[in-house]
Amino acid sequence: MTATTEAVQTPATSRRNEKVGQVVSTKMQKTIVVEVEMRKAHPKYKRIVRSSKKFYAHDEQNSARVGDVVRIRETRPLSKLKRWSLEEIVRRSNLSQIEDAAPSAK
Repeated sequence: MTATTEAVQTPATSRRNEKVGQVVSTKMQKTIVVEVEMRKAHPKYKRIVRSSKKFYAHDEQNSARVGDVVRIRETRPLSKLKRWSLEEIVRRSNLSQIEDAAPSAK
C-alpha cells in the first residue's frame, strides 16, 4: 500500500522551485524577463528591506506581456541565462488590455 501512495504523491509534489513576479520585458523571442521582489527583515534593525532580482524565463507561445504577474518554474538550462519557464499567467496587466482594444478600434 505504501508504494502506491508514494507513486501518487510524487507527480503532485514537485521539487522544482517556483517564483511569482512581474514581467518587465518581452523584447526577445520566446523569452520574458521577470522581476521578482523579495521582502526580508534586516537582521539588526528589523526593518523590511525590499530587493529584486530579474530572471529570464522561456515563454513558448509568447503569451505574456509587460506588466503581467506570472508564475515561473525552475527548469534545465535552456541557454546561457535561461533557467526558468513560464508556468502560468496569474494576473493580466491593465496595459495589455488597453493595447488589445486599440488595434480593433482602427
